[in-house]
Amino acid sequence: MATLSEVAKMAGVTTATVSNVLRNPSKVKPSTIKRVKAALAATGYRPNLMARALSEGKSSMVAIVVPNIVNPYYPEFVRIAERVARQRKYFLMVCNTDEQAEIGRAYIKQISGTLADGVLVLHTGISATEILELRGGRRSPLVLASVETTDFPDSVPQVVVDFRLAGKIAGQHLIELGHRQIGVIVGNGCDGTHSLRLEGFQDALADAGVGPDHRDVGYVLDSIAGGYQTVCELIEANPALTAIYATNDLLAYGATQALADRGIAVPEAMSIVGVTNIQLTQEMRPPLTTVSLEEVATASVNLLLDMIEDPEHQPTLVRVSDPQLIVRQSTARVRRRQLKRV
Repeated sequence: MATLSEVAKMAGVTTATVSNVLRNPSKVKPSTIKRVKAALAATGYRPNLMARALSEGKSSMVAIVVPNIVNPYYPEFVRIAERVARQRKYFLMVCNTDEQAEIGRAYIKQISGTLADGVLVLHTGISATEILELRGGRRSPLVLASVETTDFPDSVPQVVVDFRLAGKIAGQHLIELGHRQIGVIVGNGCDGTHSLRLEGFQDALADAGVGPDHRDVGYVLDSIAGGYQTVCELIEANPALTAIYATNDLLAYGATQALADRGIAVPEAMSIVGVTNIQLTQEMRPPLTTVSLEEVATASVNLLLDMIEDPEHQPTLVRVSDPQLIVRQSTARVRRRQLKRV
């Protein structure tokens, strides 16, 4: 691999001039820039980014810590985050914890301020107290994204989604379609139960005068298999169900598969609605009605980069736009013969 000195020798300039062409071209005459670029091309020189990071104290790298890269929500989040970071001249490093909090702690301790100028954290299962401790004494910022729990103080930079409203929107949609016997599949990721999504759904039922029936609520780890198994248990416990609300789309996908295997048509015999609006929802048959969570990735990366570029930037709590209902073909008005199905 060519060195900076070799490029400088070929171009007939100093190494400092080559560095300026790479980093501060406004300081160099156009004719010199042209000569140096020709030498760079001829030698195939590539900057040593690690050496630059050590010398400048800045890596132009940010890290994102995700709990489960297999869950389609996170690759889609990462895709948007990478695009935003790239547009702002940063690289993105992806760290997967396999839903183990200790791995998340290790990543934050080891890469924050060393390999990465800042860290974006999604659903690590790390408590608010630990997050505050991990942030203590660090120059590089840490931002929590897609925050679902309510115990993080406002002093921790975070991007918050109104998950309670997401659940309420899903519930209101099913109520408006005439459904009253509704089963609920509640995901339980490493941050704990999707309690706000359940509470919002129950708010919608209460507003409509429908009392919650805890026999029709199943709790499960977020997975297709979890959605599949839980919907089977729900319909066995209450054959009169006409609709299913799943607190994320992965669970809804598993539930739809189980219903198909049992010969229960969606939405003719059973409506189903999810939350998050991952790409998979459009590929399902029928396409899934869901509650979309917009702007989370974009807002999260921009907050982190703003804090990196302006060290005086104070920790901020950012609330993204309200969730929006995306109506597709998996929900329909309740039918009389559904009510008689036992």
